[in-house]
Amino acid sequence: MNKYEVLKKYFGYENFREGQERLIDAMLGGRDVLGIMPTGAGKSICYQIPALLFPGITIVISPLISLMKDQVQALNQAGVHAAYINSSLTENQIAKALQLAAAGRYKIVYAAPERLETYGFLDFARQAEISMLTVDEAHCISQWGQDFRPSYLKIVQFLKQLDRRPVVSAFTATATENVKEDIICVLDLHNPEVLVTGFDRKNLYFAVETPRKKDEFTLRYIQEHEGESGIVYCATRKNVDMLYEKLAAQGVAVTKYHAGLHNEERKKNQEDFIYDACPVMVATNAFGMGIDKSNVRYVIHYNMPQSLENYYQEAGRAGRDGEPSECILLYSAQDVAINRFLLDNKEENQDFTEEEAIAVRERDEERLRSMHYYCLTKNCLREYVLRYFGETGNGDCGNCSNCQREYESVDVTETAGKIVSCIREMRGRYGINVVAGTLAGDDRAKLREYGVAAYPSYGSLKDMTEAGIKQIINQMLIEGILEVTKDKYALLRTTDKAEKVLIGEYAVVMKELKKTPVYESDKNDRMRSGVSGSSKKRISDILNSRGLKLFEQLRSLRIEIAKEESVPPYIIFSDKTLTDMCVKAPFNKEEMLRVSGVGENKFERYGERFLQKIDEFTNGVKEKFYFGEWEEMQGNSGKEKGFAEAWNGGGGKAKMPKEDFYLTREQADQFPYAEKYLAAELAEQLNGLRNEERVKKVSGAEIFRRMQAEGYVKEKITDGIWKKSVSPEGEAAGLFIGMRESRKGTEYEDVYYNEKAQRMILEWFVK
Repeated sequence: MNKYEVLKKYFGYENFREGQERLIDAMLGGRDVLGIMPTGAGKSICYQIPALLFPGITIVISPLISLMKDQVQALNQAGVHAAYINSSLTENQIAKALQLAAAGRYKIVYAAPERLETYGFLDFARQAEISMLTVDEAHCISQWGQDFRPSYLKIVQFLKQLDRRPVVSAFTATATENVKEDIICVLDLHNPEVLVTGFDRKNLYFAVETPRKKDEFTLRYIQEHEGESGIVYCATRKNVDMLYEKLAAQGVAVTKYHAGLHNEERKKNQEDFIYDACPVMVATNAFGMGIDKSNVRYVIHYNMPQSLENYYQEAGRAGRDGEPSECILLYSAQDVAINRFLLDNKEENQDFTEEEAIAVRERDEERLRSMHYYCLTKNCLREYVLRYFGETGNGDCGNCSNCQREYESVDVTETAGKIVSCIREMRGRYGINVVAGTLAGDDRAKLREYGVAAYPSYGSLKDMTEAGIKQIINQMLIEGILEVTKDKYALLRTTDKAEKVLIGEYAVVMKELKKTPVYESDKNDRMRSGVSGSSKKRISDILNSRGLKLFEQLRSLRIEIAKEESVPPYIIFSDKTLTDMCVKAPFNKEEMLRVSGVGENKFERYGERFLQKIDEFTNGVKEKFYFGEWEEMQGNSGKEKGFAEAWNGGGGKAKMPKEDFYLTREQADQFPYAEKYLAAELAEQLNGLRNEERVKKVSGAEIFRRMQAEGYVKEKITDGIWKKSVSPEGEAAGLFIGMRESRKGTEYEDVYYNEKAQRMILEWFVK
């Protein structure tokens, strides 16, 4: 078999997703790889297909028992023989599994990193033919990552003890530039193929809300999304228990998970959630890393997490099937204090030197600040996250709470100047609370003790509330006018930009809500018609009333089979597959195999029962169970595409799916070359030449990411500010750094493309 046959037979898909084929080809060619791909992008298939094509065994290092069980269960359901080796098995079971693997029974063996140093496992690995070693959740190997695990360092020693080094592949969903470089270095990847497909999860809607009563907000949200599966994350066990009791008292089918529960209770609660007996889970961050539940429709963070890495990973458990889902963060100022307390009481790694421990604490503080700024920013939330991970967005995603609210700009430069003067008078010895209290002229005991009334700036903003002053200080921190010390005291200091504020060369502009926000907190936190204004379509927008009835019958059948086989329902078929099944309404095997997610093995196991259910529902008569015309959803290849692929999210009708951006030679010949373009300007010129009805737009962010992938440009944080640079190869290709001006009148550096670069980029897109 080739890779395409394996993809269809075992996984039920006709085509690879973005980046998958590139990594698969590299592994099959004997190269090491590093894949940084968002949750739901199909990382597992990237290493599972080469594993099935390699002559020997693939060992997959995975951090959690639940994660291994989930992966092995899904593979076995797809017809792939796989096993896991971890502490949940007895020594006899482990010995038997290794014996069967050595005999060729298993192509893929999952193992915990601690298992690598045991004599039995090492002896097995030396005797067996190990074709590849895959490191899942590879960010765990970096001490600068958000979830460093010293046990992952055993992987390096394990590789050195093998007689022949196998192909090494590493995958993660979240990695900053530093963590990416650390993974390559620590794992000693040889000339790796590195792929960053982008961190953007377009199907996720992001929102930050500040309700006065979080528990009432959460209850109303869950009640308005009855029947949908969701996770509510809390920072402490106490909050988990409190919220669980309140939701259960209101009749919500809810369960809970945290480290304070007994093992059996945690296991039962997790299974109740996975099997949809209790579709709502309230948990600490101890829950979720090993959960591959595809139909989680929302993730609510009851408290702000400690870092954007943690937040994006946890929020990313929503919408793994690619369907529209919502990620809501409920913020309050108290969340910062809670997280700082948790950091202060964090168990230190005994393997760290004193210098390393200090560096890790500073990094933790920096992460917490970035997370805090995410909650405060009035700009696009998606753009904020993408920039944090080294990417760029277009600044207006249209699918986050900030982009859907209407703001007006207010010049607060004069107030900012008074804040700068106060901090300078204090010589940077105090944090935000003392500075705000001093400016507001507060007379509390702590401020009297510090003698702040003696400063000339005392009471200079007495007409403002401390909360209002803090908002402006936070905006100044985000813009880099102010900074805080990297220790837990977070003392305020001024930067070089502060002088420009004082002399009138830099304007500080705040965004203030023009209209009522998505959640109106002043009237009992009443919700405005659900959470998001997301333009993405749900199943009810895709299927008509008859289609929804068929979907429910197929879902009931899926639950019935799941109980019979003791596997989670989503492992049988995902919601996306059931939706496509309703759209195509197959009557025979040939038609069923055209449904996205139905492979040959899945058909042999379950196909006939689903065909029978469809036949009973339709009485053998073809019906249309969806909105729009199915004939319009034919791809250019002439093959039927899955409905989820064809659905374009507009107008309530299904249309022919647009192709990725390209130009014909005739269109390219009309390109208006210029002395220089920014990426966004270049994209605008390119989009103006395309066939709008058939071809998707290309964005400036996509062009910039391609430049990064080619090694022409880099972007990293320097002194708290994102800065771009051009490599020598980039300069040779026609890229250069130039100054540009923001809408606020601020000058900053950006990458420009001269005519040579424009011609190069144009050729990439000519079809």
